[in-house]
Amino acid sequence: MKRVLIVDDEPEIRIGLRLKVDWSSLDLVVIGEASNGEEALERLAAEPVDIVITDMNMPGMNGVSLLDACHAEYPSLRLLVITGYEDFQYAKAAIRNQVKDYLLKPVAQDELTEALRKLSQQIDDERRMHDQQAKDQWRLSQYYKEMKEHFLMHMVKGELELGMHERAKVFELESWNGLTVRFITAGLRERSFTGPAQRTPDKLRLPFELMCKEFAAQHPSMPQVFRDLMYPGLIHFVVPVTDQDSEISSFVSELGECVERMLFIEPALGVGQPVFGFRQWKEGYLSALLAWNLSEPGESRSHTAVPESSAAKSVLTEDKAMRMQRYLQRGEMEQFEQTVHQELNDAFYISQARFVKMIFQLYLLLESEAHTAGVAQESGGQLWLRPDLVLELNNVEKAHRFLCGLAQTIRKTAKDGAEQTESSVIHAAQQYIRQNYMCDLNLTMLAEKFNYNASYFSELFKAKVGKTFIQYLTEVRMTEAVTLLEQTTLGLWDIAELTGFSNASYFSSKFKRMYGIAPSDFRQRPPEKFISKHPKK
Repeated sequence: MKRVLIVDDEPEIRIGLRLKVDWSSLDLVVIGEASNGEEALERLAAEPVDIVITDMNMPGMNGVSLLDACHAEYPSLRLLVITGYEDFQYAKAAIRNQVKDYLLKPVAQDELTEALRKLSQQIDDERRMHDQQAKDQWRLSQYYKEMKEHFLMHMVKGELELGMHERAKVFELESWNGLTVRFITAGLRERSFTGPAQRTPDKLRLPFELMCKEFAAQHPSMPQVFRDLMYPGLIHFVVPVTDQDSEISSFVSELGECVERMLFIEPALGVGQPVFGFRQWKEGYLSALLAWNLSEPGESRSHTAVPESSAAKSVLTEDKAMRMQRYLQRGEMEQFEQTVHQELNDAFYISQARFVKMIFQLYLLLESEAHTAGVAQESGGQLWLRPDLVLELNNVEKAHRFLCGLAQTIRKTAKDGAEQTESSVIHAAQQYIRQNYMCDLNLTMLAEKFNYNASYFSELFKAKVGKTFIQYLTEVRMTEAVTLLEQTTLGLWDIAELTGFSNASYFSSKFKRMYGIAPSDFRQRPPEKFISKHPKK
């Protein structure tokens, strides 16, 4: 409701104005009256007002002085003048102070209602514009960018099946589900630097990342760009494509030339196979990583088109990859090693290129398992950091020994920490909640993810964390909601959606129950009135 103050020295006039209008139908409410300009300014200083309806000829401070003061101190205030004096000086004062309407007494009911309806509509339009501007500003903020990048990274890992399409709408990505895209992975490798001084790729990581993001923001295809924390130093692009490979070749060429011009170093670029829809993004992303591992600086820019038979083509089927993951997770190492040997052997006798691709793909599978198990990889043995290492694995036995050695290390590290398994699982579950609080999470889904019975997992979670799953999830969501209430002007519906609550009404009631104050009142509070962001115990 917009708040209205009526100013007139005649009580019967003030009463008459109240009775002439159906205020609630116009989304208006009269919050008070004043008999002159001085009383009006006191009310304005004490509480928020949107519209002032004022007479001009009043004792003490008259309407002219009141309009001047309002225009100076409250420039956003809507002013409506109603007077019985057809005097030019009042009209001049009204014009000077940007009065929205000027009505003569006795004012007709329909005339007054129409004037107030216009003012109410103007306020609504201005607020919508302000909210949209605030939302646009927030969308450009670092917080929004980080959330979007986090969402993209989880989606390409296949970790956001639940609520994926709803989350895509929040980040204005829903239309991408109907597009054919290619993933492009870009990174720097050791090579001679052509600039004024010798520099290494690790020292150029930050400027390379910033330059890639700026390139993406300015490119007409408007690609999505993100980082994967498992592969520091690499930047990944999601580029929409049609049937023309020349589009991707042009993008790759422009990106490579931009990096070389700005940093004096050629990037290595890997182009993934074309994929359609969100469900294929994981496959497209992995194919780009594979292509990058097999690329050389400048190689991807040496062709006018990107051939379908390039390194982006996957050689390990998803079924076989899932089977090997199950072997690792169950500790069935003999079956795992036999399957790896068979895959390497088959690839070796088809071609050297296929053999190399198989090594990289098996390595990516192991690295993903290591990350899931919390096993840190030494940089000296990481193929994506040292693609030259794969050249030493020039036969099946060497490659098998290297890959199975990594698998044994992962398994042994996970086994050695078996006594801490439950604590580690709950810690991983908490981290998963903090990363996916915006999704529709539930205890059964989380228990299944970590291979536990739901009832036992519920008891275990409460014992380790000191609160139930629902309590913990709600507190994580509320902490994020407080941040959005403080740092943005987003509406309650947007905040509820961004923090995983089903609707604004439920969010508001939950917020008030936990903090003792409504979200809208929380935004208006003096800073000292709210001591802690953390919910009540």
